[in-house]
Amino acid sequence: MTAITAARAYLVDIEVETVRTDAVQAFLKQETVFVELDTADGLTGTGYSYTIGTGGRAVLSLLREALLPRLTGQDSRTIEAVWSDLFWSTHATAVGAITSLALAAVDTALWDLRGRRTGEALWQMAGGFRRAVPLYDTEGGWLHLPTSDLVAGAVASQERGLRGVKLKIGKPSLAEDVERLTAVREKVGPDLHIMVDANQSMTAAEAVRRAAAFEPLGLYWLEEPLPADDVSGHVHLARSTSIPVAVGESLYSVGQFRDYLHRGAAGIVQVDAARIGGITPWLKVAHLAEAYNVSVCPHFLMELHVSLAAAVPNGLYVEHIPQLRAVTRTELEVADGMAVASDSPGLGIDWDADAVDDRRVA
Repeated sequence: MTAITAARAYLVDIEVETVRTDAVQAFLKQETVFVELDTADGLTGTGYSYTIGTGGRAVLSLLREALLPRLTGQDSRTIEAVWSDLFWSTHATAVGAITSLALAAVDTALWDLRGRRTGEALWQMAGGFRRAVPLYDTEGGWLHLPTSDLVAGAVASQERGLRGVKLKIGKPSLAEDVERLTAVREKVGPDLHIMVDANQSMTAAEAVRRAAAFEPLGLYWLEEPLPADDVSGHVHLARSTSIPVAVGESLYSVGQFRDYLHRGAAGIVQVDAARIGGITPWLKVAHLAEAYNVSVCPHFLMELHVSLAAAVPNGLYVEHIPQLRAVTRTELEVADGMAVASDSPGLGIDWDADAVDDRRVA
């Protein structure tokens, strides 16, 4: 009765709520790939993954042509077995973003089915460490914003009770980055956590230079300073600064995280459930990081990641970037600066089916 009887995938474009820019790109739209799985006991699980403007149709094609046909008849309860079968069936394209994003859409649908069948919320199924996690804001820190707006956004977040804010860096001049960060720190005082994100825009030498200039500002972490495949550069940077180095949103396998952690190149792990291939490998990365005594602060997808960060002991922060409000009936619950995981069975995301359908593009 738990066998998968039908599998569907479709693509939805979700508009961004505000202009979002960093040192290398702009967030144009969220190409959202949905997967729906029906089972013989009458349940339907909904999963999803995303890109920030390109590649969505490639993910959809891989799902429709290679992955979904393998699902019919498989037991929806055996999530590890299904994930492994799909991964090895596409091994010629793994490890890589397209395959991981496709796997994630299926895997999250399977976890949604599990919760709907058992009546459990995701934060309980995945570990149940606690229900609420501190929240930090990224939405007020984009690179195109003038310094006055950065300051105003940080103050507003602080007044809302949020524990931290993330500011984009990577201006052509180091002096401008320092000026912007200093203005925020002077206004909010020493207690608000200030994270900075370079979006892989720097060389190792430049990252070392800028980190040294940022040291007096008491930054909470320095995120993606270098290209994600430059592990040795991150090792060198981590040894040269007291600012924790945060990486993970551009890593696509448990093994890649193992290399960073084993070499001491990551002080904060930012594993993304869509880009790692779903909840199943996300949890493996989180537990691996725990073994290295490293905290997990997942990238984006706050509506999903709140439950995962709450589930594990080393979940430190959830990133506030609202992106699903146009296609959901309810919003992420925030109380006293904490993101609160949903108690609804499954993923806990209250999709608005009509709004989703209105935005279907493939």
